[in-house]
Order: sequence, then C-alpha cells, then structure tokens
Amino acid sequence: MTIRLLIIDDDPLVRAGLAFMFGGAEDITIVGEGADGAEVPALVDRLAPDVVLMDIRMPAVDGLAATEELRSRPGAPEVVVLTTFHADEQVLRALRAGAAGFVLKDTPPAEIVAAVRRVAAGDPVLSPAVTRRLMSHVAGHGGTSPRPSRRALALERLAPLAVREREVAVAVGQGRSNAEIAAALCMSVPTVKTHVSRILAKLGLNNRVQIALLVHDAGLPDLPDGQNGS
Repeated sequence: MTIRLLIIDDDPLVRAGLAFMFGGAEDITIVGEGADGAEVPALVDRLAPDVVLMDIRMPAVDGLAATEELRSRPGAPEVVVLTTFHADEQVLRALRAGAAGFVLKDTPPAEIVAAVRRVAAGDPVLSPAVTRRLMSHVAGHGGTSPRPSRRALALERLAPLAVREREVAVAVGQGRSNAEIAAALCMSVPTVKTHVSRILAKLGLNNRVQIALLVHDAGLPDLPDGQNGS
C-alpha cells in the first residue's frame, strides 16, 4: 500500500528537506505541501492524504489549531506533529486533539520515515517512556488534581467502561506497556490489547496517550503493583 503524505510547514527549506527525504521511500508518496494551517482543510479535501506531517509554529493558523479542526472531522487522516519537544504543553494539546504522535525536527531521516509508516499502520508514535514524561509534566504544572469541571467531564466519559477496562485504562495512564499491564493485572498481553482496543472504541479516542490524558483528567487513583482487579 502506498501511503499518501501531506506536508505542512511554513519553512520552504524544511519542506524541501522533507520532500527529498521521503523521495527515497517507495511506499510513501507526497501528494502535496502547505505553508500554513489555514490551508489544511482544502488540501485534505482535494488530496485525500493518509497522513499529515504538521509543523506546530506557523504564522496564521498554527499546527495545533489545524490539528484540532482536522481531527474533529469524520474520516480524518492521521496527524504527526513536528516539534522541538521543548514545549510540552503544545505537545499535550496536539495529542488531546487527536494527533497520532510527534517527531522532533532533528530526528534522523530514517526514523521520521518510519514514524509515518507506523502511524499509517495505526500504531501511534509514542512510547511508554514518552507517555510517562508527558504525564509527569501534566502533574508538575498545575498540581496533580485537575480542575473540577474537567474532572467531572472526564469521569462522565469513562463511565461506560467495564471494571476491567477501567483498570487497564488506569494502567495506560501510568504509561505502562502492554506487557507491564498484563503482569500487573494477571492477564495475557493479547487480552490487554483487546481491552485497549475496546476502550478506544467506547471512548471515541485515537490512541493510548489520549486514554492516559483522560485518566489523568479524571483524577483516577493509581493502580498498585500486583493488583488483580475484579
């Protein structure tokens, strides 16, 4: 399958470098480029990309606003944000909006190409270690307790989950890998994957980092090591 890629970045040199980089990937075709987030809706409608590689800082409409607007649409392509990762709040906002992950602008070319392939295959480009860092950042800015309105909304969204699914969601919120969740809850890794898929479907989320953010917003208690659940 050929992956249709749309590149959005206000720096023409960056766009040229990315185009050159992806030119050597036989399974990826650059269907178009844009210089601002304001161009994204029309480009997506016309070019039907599978993945949008989106810069964050752009002059008129930044990549965060463009991601939020794009991912609110049915059948939207996956989004990978380009970032320096020095602004964790921006990364968190992009992930809340539904971005499938992020890549650093100084990431080796082969890893950026691999990231686009992974996202196109439905695998978010976010490791458990990155999830833990983001959760730590959230807790360290504004305290560990979310605002009451956000907490109530998050709890309401999590209400449809069964007990076991809720336990898995809490473990995802800790940044645990599937293997770590399986060990903590005494279940197999395939069962964990099934629970995660059901959680995503029930809550209308795109990836496990969004699960983690929702769990944090709800202020759910930590899952003790070795808890078996019910």
